[in-house]
Amino acid sequence: MCGIVGYTGARRAVEVLLEGLENLEYRGYDSAGISLATQEGIYTQKAKGRLANLRQRLSTGVPESSCGIGHTRWATHGEPSDINSHPHCSGQVSLVHNGIVENYMELRRQLMDKGHVFLSQTDTETIVQYLDLYYQQYKDPIQAIRQTLALIRGTYALAILFADRPGEIYAVRKDSPLIVGVGNGENLVASDIPAILPYTRDYILLEEGDVAKLTGDTVEIYDPDGKLDLPTILHADWDIGAAQKGGYDHFMRKEIDEQPRALESTLSPRIVNGMVDFSIDHIDDAFLSDFRSVQIVACGTAMHAGHIGRHLIEKLARIPVSVEVASEYRYCDPILEKEDLVIIVSQSGETADTLAALRLAKARGARTLAIVNVVGSSIAREAEKVIYTHAGPEIAVASTKAFSVQVGVFYLLAIRLAQLAGQLDAKTCKDMVQALLRIPNDVQQTLQIAADCADAASAIKDASSAFYVGRGLDHCLTMEGSLKLKEISYIHSEAYAAGELKHGTISLITDGVPVIAIATQDALLEKTISNIREVKARGGYVLVICKANTVVPEDAADRVLRLPSSVTQDLFAPLPAIVPMQLLAYYAAVQLGCDVDKPRNLAKSVTVE
Repeated sequence: MCGIVGYTGARRAVEVLLEGLENLEYRGYDSAGISLATQEGIYTQKAKGRLANLRQRLSTGVPESSCGIGHTRWATHGEPSDINSHPHCSGQVSLVHNGIVENYMELRRQLMDKGHVFLSQTDTETIVQYLDLYYQQYKDPIQAIRQTLALIRGTYALAILFADRPGEIYAVRKDSPLIVGVGNGENLVASDIPAILPYTRDYILLEEGDVAKLTGDTVEIYDPDGKLDLPTILHADWDIGAAQKGGYDHFMRKEIDEQPRALESTLSPRIVNGMVDFSIDHIDDAFLSDFRSVQIVACGTAMHAGHIGRHLIEKLARIPVSVEVASEYRYCDPILEKEDLVIIVSQSGETADTLAALRLAKARGARTLAIVNVVGSSIAREAEKVIYTHAGPEIAVASTKAFSVQVGVFYLLAIRLAQLAGQLDAKTCKDMVQALLRIPNDVQQTLQIAADCADAASAIKDASSAFYVGRGLDHCLTMEGSLKLKEISYIHSEAYAAGELKHGTISLITDGVPVIAIATQDALLEKTISNIREVKARGGYVLVICKANTVVPEDAADRVLRLPSSVTQDLFAPLPAIVPMQLLAYYAAVQLGCDVDKPRNLAKSVTVE
């Protein structure tokens, strides 16, 4: 979850590191720190809290250096504090770490028995102390790294400085993301692409166990056997503008507005002659045919997209689908056969729980298909097949456009699976594809009600709790709408199937409690209206999100937000309907003065279990 950046070249390293950390702060912001390699040794400065605190400490001056490493932390072991911040140093070594050392207590005891003293509460300090121990013994960075990592159980991405090698950075990864940016007279290491974009768009994806040695002029990659490797250099399609706010107050607001373009970029390449075609993803019809069931495995927002996917695939293709929480998947001993298809969904492609679920599915012999946004990510590389979404970089911690493009892919899959299963004829499929291609415009039109959403947010922002209700596809949407509100505004929020209110939850409805009702499914409208009337009868404040022509009785709602008139079909309503919920959460958070892009206790990419 933490962010790592390293630089070696001709520029002032401190400036590059701070810019890189700013571009990675969405990965964690409990603390930040840097280490600089100088002729006098390693200079380290770190601070609890946001990056601004570190900038303040560095404002009094730092040694000149063109080589260094930096870190922005999401705390796992040890509370956020100056001492627990990275980099951690021992003797000749300084390093930054993203991951978890599962056996750190055992390693810590071994070192303490040898007389070592620990300054922090972190698991990372065991790595740096062992690394310094082995470096004193072997005087060879790569051998010391290999010896140290042989002791560790867990996950790691490491960037390392050695005091007597001032122009060199060493990097290694296992189950945590790390890339090497390849520049002209300068090279970088980072957790994610946005950190390298100001300097280069060329990068190398480190393989598991590879050790990289970087100088300003060279990049050497050593495989686990110690042999020099010739890695593939990839090129990022994103430019630096895509990873900047571009005049918006917040990344989240910018990314909400980017959804039409992201959907267009994801859907259009997979429509050929009016039909769904996955040739661009190298997925043939044989792969999508003749399986017994589908399991969709994901976490958080991606899981909510999966719930919509389940609804679509079951409705159109008549194939049984289950949605599984990735963090629980391995521990439920899932029933998997070779005839099953497991769809893994992750924006980053590095989500630790989801990656572990993928590996289990592969070990059991199931077919695996990944839906991810990041090319060459761990999940993308390990899945049998992969469908890349084209959302571009998503910087805000609260996901918006990633959700929309994931849902867009599920529409494509459901239509194609239905045709292959003989549930839809070619004409019906073409009609559905045409409706799907109109969705980016529907979403663009829905963005025009932003001012209404801001006004509606003012009516709920002071509530201590809120509830989202809906039926069918609307219920799937309520889970995502509720998550958006709670994660950025800190208003307690829950999502329920509307019919479940009377089975207990309605006891929580008192005067003024906000209930956001999603009512885009005409076939279920009467039932939904009946449920929200029950809420109104108990004093709740009801906000309804519905189609333009939906009749909502005056006594059933306090406020109505309407989708554009072009949204007419129940099946295709979810993508435009999620927009008012995103905007409602956004404006509630802004009006409450919350840090929208960096909500407390959260980080963008969950790379630890």
